Amino acid sequence: MHIHILGICGTFMGGLAALAREAGHRVTGCDTAVYPPMSDQLRALGIELTEGYAAEPLDAAGFSPDMFVVGNVVSRSRQADGSPKFPLMEALMERGLPYTSGPQWLAEHVLQGRHVLAVAGTHGKTTTTSMLAWVLDQAGLAPGFLVGGVPLNFGVSARLGQGQTFVIEADEYDTAFFDKRSKFVHYRPRTAVLNNLEFDHADIFPDLAAIERQFHHLVRTVPGTGQVVVNGLEDSLQRVLAQGCWSQTRSFGAAQSDFSAEGEPASFTVRQGGQAMAQVDWDLGGVHNQLNALAAIAAAEHVGVSPQVAAQALGSFQNVKRRMELRGTVRGIRVYDDFAHHPTAIRTTVNGLRRQVGNARILAVFEPRSNTMKLGTMKALMPWSLEEADLAFCHSGGLDWDAAAALAPMGGKAQVGANLDELIAQVLAQAQAGDHVLCMSNGGFGGIHERLLAQLDRAPL
Repeated sequence: MHIHILGICGTFMGGLAALAREAGHRVTGCDTAVYPPMSDQLRALGIELTEGYAAEPLDAAGFSPDMFVVGNVVSRSRQADGSPKFPLMEALMERGLPYTSGPQWLAEHVLQGRHVLAVAGTHGKTTTTSMLAWVLDQAGLAPGFLVGGVPLNFGVSARLGQGQTFVIEADEYDTAFFDKRSKFVHYRPRTAVLNNLEFDHADIFPDLAAIERQFHHLVRTVPGTGQVVVNGLEDSLQRVLAQGCWSQTRSFGAAQSDFSAEGEPASFTVRQGGQAMAQVDWDLGGVHNQLNALAAIAAAEHVGVSPQVAAQALGSFQNVKRRMELRGTVRGIRVYDDFAHHPTAIRTTVNGLRRQVGNARILAVFEPRSNTMKLGTMKALMPWSLEEADLAFCHSGGLDWDAAAALAPMGGKAQVGANLDELIAQVLAQAQAGDHVLCMSNGGFGGIHERLLAQLDRAPL
């Protein structure tokens, strides 16, 4: 089968492309704003990429896909001159060519008949999914997986696997312009992890209650012999379960949960029902990663992996690209890349780094790029999210709200740059030996990491 993927460079669609290629299908795709690590992964797989969404390829010789798989980046919107923003999609519809969504294609061609372990939550989905896949892999289960990032232990974001289990990052964002259900309702998991839940995706959800309803729809799809693994610290998740749950439940995180932790995040005891069961010693920091680990351990137990085996596997877990990834060190200044893009995620990331570096200076450089942040829905939370940073630098290009006003409570600790050159100049003027420069965005951030490292290397002493 030849499938052509619209929006192929998104983390989910890129992983789907890798799975389809591994399954023996011919895969092509198109997108805009192509950037690593996904573009590198796709090219390494021999997948042909086309820039943009022009309709002309439909008339090219030898181009006749059996199915078009449409990412949720595609819409029916139009340009200022009235022309369609996605002419390829318009042409598909006019010609009556077959198309489907990514989650639907995945459900029908990959997940059917397998024990699906789905990891949902506002934060930590990618990391927890990667942890769980690694635990099952080290336990000998040869799982398949699809992660919204690139786990360093595997080097790829997706694989079919040889075993019965399949681990998937379960996103609550909508499926496609023609299917407004959350992606995760397509996956029919037997093990569902509910990591946490707060308001996000303000472009599609009016309030937190609407997202809680979608999580309830996910819970509805878990069979009676399945299991829902839920963060016991989250009131929002308790409200989700109160709407109805027909499966076994396991809790983690709270003192009275089925699975809890004792000790610092870098070295802690895993307790099950209050009894010490295992010890996790690893290189990751932050309470958020401790909670992610508990979720992975609890979910793994549902498919027969003991907490002891899971904890041992986590000791060799190497995290995910763009999760506190050290991109380089120049003149004693360390530059990191992180995917944090929601105020809570930014606060959690800065806190995790603070725990690692002690009193060393943290320079937080961030780009409000997600749809929620661009709308300004959470701008009032920005000073709170950055309060553990010594200095903060915000890229304000493309925002419809005043970033300087939002960050005013931080006083002289915060600066705003209207473009990347200005932002880099601000950071260079402040950076000094011993600093930790933390760059946060859910996009490529204009290659700011490489540019900072290069200019720091050239800067006069």
